[in-house]
Amino acid sequence: MHQLPKLRAGGLVLLVCAPLTAQDATGEGPPSPPEARASLELGGVQHTYLARAATLPLEADDGTPRADVFHVDYRLLAPDGALPEPGGRPVTFVFNGGPGSSAVWLHMGAFGPRRVDLGPDGLSGAGPGTLFANEGSILDVTDLVFIDPVSTGHSRAAQGVDAHEFHGVDEDAESVGEFIRLWLTRNARWASPRYLCGESYGTTRAAVLAAHLQDERGIELDGVILVSSVLNFGTIRFAAGNDLPFVLYLPTYAATAWYHGKLGAGFETLDQVLAQAEEFALGPYASALLAGERLPDGQQQALARQLAALTGLDAEYLRATNLRPDIMRFCKELLRDERKTVGRLDARFTGRDRDAAGETYEYDPSYAAIQGPFTAGLNDYLRRELGWTGEREYAVLTGAVQPWKYREPNSTLNVAEDLRAALARNPRLRVFVASGVYDLATPYFATRYTFDHLGLEGGSAARVVHARYESGHMLYIRPADRRALRADLLEFYAGGAAR
Repeated sequence: MHQLPKLRAGGLVLLVCAPLTAQDATGEGPPSPPEARASLELGGVQHTYLARAATLPLEADDGTPRADVFHVDYRLLAPDGALPEPGGRPVTFVFNGGPGSSAVWLHMGAFGPRRVDLGPDGLSGAGPGTLFANEGSILDVTDLVFIDPVSTGHSRAAQGVDAHEFHGVDEDAESVGEFIRLWLTRNARWASPRYLCGESYGTTRAAVLAAHLQDERGIELDGVILVSSVLNFGTIRFAAGNDLPFVLYLPTYAATAWYHGKLGAGFETLDQVLAQAEEFALGPYASALLAGERLPDGQQQALARQLAALTGLDAEYLRATNLRPDIMRFCKELLRDERKTVGRLDARFTGRDRDAAGETYEYDPSYAAIQGPFTAGLNDYLRRELGWTGEREYAVLTGAVQPWKYREPNSTLNVAEDLRAALARNPRLRVFVASGVYDLATPYFATRYTFDHLGLEGGSAARVVHARYESGHMLYIRPADRRALRADLLEFYAGGAAR
């Protein structure tokens, strides 16, 4: 192996090594992926690590190829330049959601050593390809493996294999679980503490995987990190006869209205807004929705006025919705008088449609703001800094995984029981739950409801930690929250090391 000249990229010095292929060493076999050696300062300490972008093949029992799973992994080096002993060094497997999303968001926004920048408030960004050292990375406390499930990123089913074999709740868990088993085996990391980290549908995957890895593969976990969680889809699916989402979305509606200056006097702080909205949601509002058409007209008028005071929407408009404004109506209605819409992933963002009429927005302004910078940043980083040479399109967020198989037909997916079972059977397992106040995709109050109804007994509830941040679904795009998330996770990992 020889080293190529040093490359400078946004302040990091990368020592890119020419690939030492398996054929170089043994005379046969496929080439090994190139590795980049780089350094990053975290907590005032300079750390050196190896970065590697590669695919890992999945095979059937008879050796027939099934899929290639693309991933990027980071392994911290000891001061002497060697890989440390695996026993005391955790490894965290990270993925996003969708389903149909690659791992780009957590990779290039939250935990990887390089990040995309969206400005001091997380609402505006630098130009394409502008990457920065990530002060929010957790690479100093855990090695990281960012996984793109089959059909996302650069991961694809093998030739002749129907990709839809991987597109379902349990099918997805099986393939990602097999990847994790193989990665642990090929990197001699079975002795390492093991963590999962998922965002959005990735939290659904993490809950299923926690049970699958333990029950089917004998792989016990030390921790599960859930970012913008959804385990019980009944808490976020607006449908006739399901009043639960209206109750659980209300605090986020109130926070959004407060952020955009649509609440009246008497709401001085965000905490005050949330406290009043939560109390009203679980009390008078839930009771009124439960009553349905038995709610007297006078009470409906009073409830509409109270709901208007907390959401910034007109009381008569709320009565027209039967006191049930769904998310799309809220996003279109809140700033209609300004001819603006608010974002679903992050309600701090605003957009403009062709007109101010209609029931819903034309596009989610919060996704539109991040799609381009993250796509450009990831593609530039893989090729210029990690030496990836493939020309296949990197599927950032794809609909190719649809239709997704959600277990039992005609039922609402709820994988909270998978996580409860994993916690019950593994007393070492702990869970960290991170939520953004302005997240209208997976609201924080819906997450709390799910965990409040998880049925944890025997002290298991004490192994679940909740944290709330003042941003949206991708809560780490706001620098203050990215740093706060890192601080909270350092404490979480330290708690695992102390056990």
